[in-house]
Amino acid sequence: GVQLTHTNIVKNAFHIGECMRLGPEDRVCIPVPFFHCFGCVLGTLNTVTHEGTMVPVESFDAEKVLQAVDQEQCTALLGVPTMFIAELDHQDFQQYDTSSLRTGIMAGSPCPMEVMKKVVDVMGASEITIAYGQTESSPVITQTRTDDPLELRVSSVGRKLPDVEVRIVSVETGEDCGPEEQGELWTRGYHVMRGYYDMEEKTSEVLDEEGWLHTGDLAVMDEDGYVRITGRAKDMIIRGGENVYPREIEEFLYTHPEVSDVQVHGVPDEKYGEKVAAAVKLRQGSELTSEDIKDYCRENIAYYKVPEYVDFVEDYPMTASGKIQKYRLREAAVERYGLKGTTVESG
Repeated sequence: GVQLTHTNIVKNAFHIGECMRLGPEDRVCIPVPFFHCFGCVLGTLNTVTHEGTMVPVESFDAEKVLQAVDQEQCTALLGVPTMFIAELDHQDFQQYDTSSLRTGIMAGSPCPMEVMKKVVDVMGASEITIAYGQTESSPVITQTRTDDPLELRVSSVGRKLPDVEVRIVSVETGEDCGPEEQGELWTRGYHVMRGYYDMEEKTSEVLDEEGWLHTGDLAVMDEDGYVRITGRAKDMIIRGGENVYPREIEEFLYTHPEVSDVQVHGVPDEKYGEKVAAAVKLRQGSELTSEDIKDYCRENIAYYKVPEYVDFVEDYPMTASGKIQKYRLREAAVERYGLKGTTVESG
């Protein structure tokens, strides 16, 4: 397990709340589990360090969350993207008043731009923020601020928190990347874990001698310090020598009006090494076919990024904290289509 100190999590929680302009008048709806950093640090400690009121939801249910926001007049709402999607798509959404919402945090997995825009426009959370990090960093490394321009609040994960260092490092050369150049995000500061408990070798794989935590996430940073996460290094698909980043295809498919949610992953292929697959959740009443999805892609993105396999799903396999388990989607696709070829990592 990850070893975090009191300073790690309390200081991190305080700065998270500062990004949200949280105060004693705020009522924070927390539908994420307290045993996870999201519920513990971004939820409880964040609220307590700013003298706010916590409104916990025992377990996630879209309608229960909407009820809590309505009845308790919550001013902030937390959740992973799939939670916000479920709330926005709920058949009774219009019956609940979410106009009290001002801010909140979307985090835990990549936050689609189209979903963020709907949270602002439809839910009314005009000062919603995105936080990025991992348990090893207590967990938040970067976050958008309420006064950031809207376009940056929906398209980036913000800038580094105070007293936090961030570098984007070339995977090929180990040198620092320039503005808008993709590399692995490294971070250093008070927020970095002491290490993995009783796992020195595993710790040394991600935490170097100079104190830099190697996150395993691919990112770009602009000249003003705003960071965009472009994917996980291990999730990158290599199709016939072309590097394909699932996040890019997901963001594109979210622009289709009948697509509610989408997860893109690689599957093995004997000829190309890997091919692209997509697991798509459609909006209620949609009659889209897999060919419709492929045609939409063919008209707008490079041929090698077009999903070879499209499956329609009702739900995604998730961890207890709400993170989608892409490796299980890969395993299901491999079995469904009887695929053979390059081994696909299942972590």
